[in-house]
Amino acid sequence: MAAASSSSLYSGSKLLLGFICKGKKMPLKFRWTIAFLVVTLSLCFADDDHEMEEFLKREHSLSKPYQGVGSSSSSHWELMGDAMVTTEQVRLTPDMQSRQGAIWSRIPCHLKDWEVQVHFKIHGQGKKNLNGDGLAIWYTKERMQKGPVFGNKDNFTGLGVFVDTYPNEEKHIERIFPFVLAMVGNGTISYDHERDGRPTELGGCNAMVRNLKHDSFLFIRYVRRRLTVMIDIDGQHEWRDCLDLPGVRLPQGYYFGASAITGDLSDNHDIISMKLYQLTVLRSKKEEEEEEDVITIPSVDNMELIRLGQSDEGMSGIAIFFTVLFSMLGCIFLIVIGLVVYSHWNENRRKRFY
Repeated sequence: MAAASSSSLYSGSKLLLGFICKGKKMPLKFRWTIAFLVVTLSLCFADDDHEMEEFLKREHSLSKPYQGVGSSSSSHWELMGDAMVTTEQVRLTPDMQSRQGAIWSRIPCHLKDWEVQVHFKIHGQGKKNLNGDGLAIWYTKERMQKGPVFGNKDNFTGLGVFVDTYPNEEKHIERIFPFVLAMVGNGTISYDHERDGRPTELGGCNAMVRNLKHDSFLFIRYVRRRLTVMIDIDGQHEWRDCLDLPGVRLPQGYYFGASAITGDLSDNHDIISMKLYQLTVLRSKKEEEEEEDVITIPSVDNMELIRLGQSDEGMSGIAIFFTVLFSMLGCIFLIVIGLVVYSHWNENRRKRFY
């Protein structure tokens, strides 16, 4: 995309400069002004294109033919639970009940800025709302530990991005499943399974990812302490925004992984590839000074405000209606009481003059 935009900009600038040079009736001063603006804009766009460069980190990436997956100490990735490798994918769980599986990187990631692109597939025989439970992409301190959070341990330390395919909470009128959400844990925060993780989520979006005939992708970027999550599930090769949040603090040296779980309902949860890119980002002196402190515990700035916004967003239409109704009735009641008190006070005040 960046290369295409640079080429288009260069061609447009060349044509415009040619037009300026051939314009006989154009004043010389005006001609040089336009030429200066064109060159300046070209340089600005060129700087933007080169502001962030990405490099594939093969030791942290997973792709066909999955030669780096195994149980030996020399392998880069390790399987857990019911996960298995085929020629086409890493199947975290088969379409069977009560299964859980995971794949974890053996090598900790010490990158400051990174981006991971996940090619995945969720499919099965279950009909709508009769499938489950979903998969997760992890960047955590712990690894290879089974648990109830999409096949990983609860009270994890780090980042989890979940593709939740089944609603556990009964009141989910305003939320359509499957749903993609993110959570940052510090080792003491529990994932609320019964409420689909709402109390601790950073945000998310609905994503109809089951039984697609085309590829589905998940994009997670962490740059300048900003977390961005996007999805590509429409077969158009275009990223769609899902979450963009500044003030996310993640330590270096954690492990990447993927896990999935099934319960009474099931699905095939497949990872086709996970590609990690190192991002080189230009920083100002002010940004470098602000990021000098070493992060040891994952956290999110202004988490209380995020939770407050989610609680307001989580209210159903009926709840909002009754809240507004009772608020209006309360205001009317207070106004009536005020008028009665004022009339009594005014009547007593007039009696004093007789």
